[in-house]
Amino acid sequence: MRRAARPMAETTSPDFALDCVVEDARWNAVPEVADLCTKIAAACLPAVNHDGALAATVLLTNDAHVRDLNARFRDQDKPTNVLSFPNDDEEPDPDTGALYLGDIAVSYETVLREATEAEKPLQNHLTHMIVHGVLHLAGFDHLDDAEAEEMESMEVNILNEFGISDPYTQI
Repeated sequence: MRRAARPMAETTSPDFALDCVVEDARWNAVPEVADLCTKIAAACLPAVNHDGALAATVLLTNDAHVRDLNARFRDQDKPTNVLSFPNDDEEPDPDTGALYLGDIAVSYETVLREATEAEKPLQNHLTHMIVHGVLHLAGFDHLDDAEAEEMESMEVNILNEFGISDPYTQI
């Protein structure tokens, strides 16, 4: 995914730098959205299981942009809630020493619609989508039942740190 030339807030936990790019201003309705991204990154660190510094980018965008990305990179011409683009480079950045995990794109309209339908706060569903995206960047997936169970269990444990109930019991 090409990084957008937009205002960006770089937020950093001790071992995980997360660039939060707010491309769609409607995401600013989530209080302190960049700080939230920092907290999410820190909470995901144990699941990532990496000894060195990490970095990633979260693009908070809209259905049109996510639909374009989904069509170009996944051959699915439709918007979705979150897309993850893992970085294949296994070497840390020589300037920062951080291993760049990749990029995550989150669609405002889809996440808002899902949150509304599930009667949950937008902030909580956004938190879930970023956790889900970070786990994908770390190599976790849900292609079969065993993988899905492992990934969902990690998500539930991380979301619990934010006081967010298990999103899978509401499905």
